[in-house]
Amino acid sequence: MDRGRLEAFSDGVLAIVITIMVLELPRPEAPPGHEDLGGTWDSFVHTPNLIPTLVAYVLSFVYVGIYWNNHHHLLKTTHHVTASIMWSNLLLLFWLTLLPYATGWVGEYPTSIAPTLLYNVVLLATAMSYFLLQSRILVAHGGKESDLGEALGRDRKGWSSLVLYLVALPATFVDPHISQALFVVVALIWFIPDRRLEPVAH
Repeated sequence: MDRGRLEAFSDGVLAIVITIMVLELPRPEAPPGHEDLGGTWDSFVHTPNLIPTLVAYVLSFVYVGIYWNNHHHLLKTTHHVTASIMWSNLLLLFWLTLLPYATGWVGEYPTSIAPTLLYNVVLLATAMSYFLLQSRILVAHGGKESDLGEALGRDRKGWSSLVLYLVALPATFVDPHISQALFVVVALIWFIPDRRLEPVAH
């Protein structure tokens, strides 16, 4: 498969993921007996879990943007697409397509353990899938001694993200807000684009 086709397919899937997330946002509702407030800003206050859902959407949107950015640079380093790269890429996209579902659930029940745990699992599995894709591309590129391997280095940001996701798992049972705060920390770590791959991208 041509590298451009793989990137175009991935971009299309990520665009759909974002579209699904925004379509699932609830509309502001008027409080019972005050239908005249349905078209006012006061309706935001009276709509159950509207603010948590918007916050979850923004966080997930940032995550999709982070993966889109880094995925773009990673694929630019690929000279040829192997079968293992294709399947690893599909695994990454699989977990990313579950993000709208997890986002909607945790937005609706922000203080519950199960939705936050699912969101955590999706983020952890997505990160591990990205690691797998990165390793498959690295093998096809020539291994750790290649220019790509040198550019990736020890990947402190990647490993620190995995550690934070793993810490968030048991923290969810203590207080879901602790885990949610850790998700924000990971997003902030990656908010500044990772430019390590730019010198070896073609």
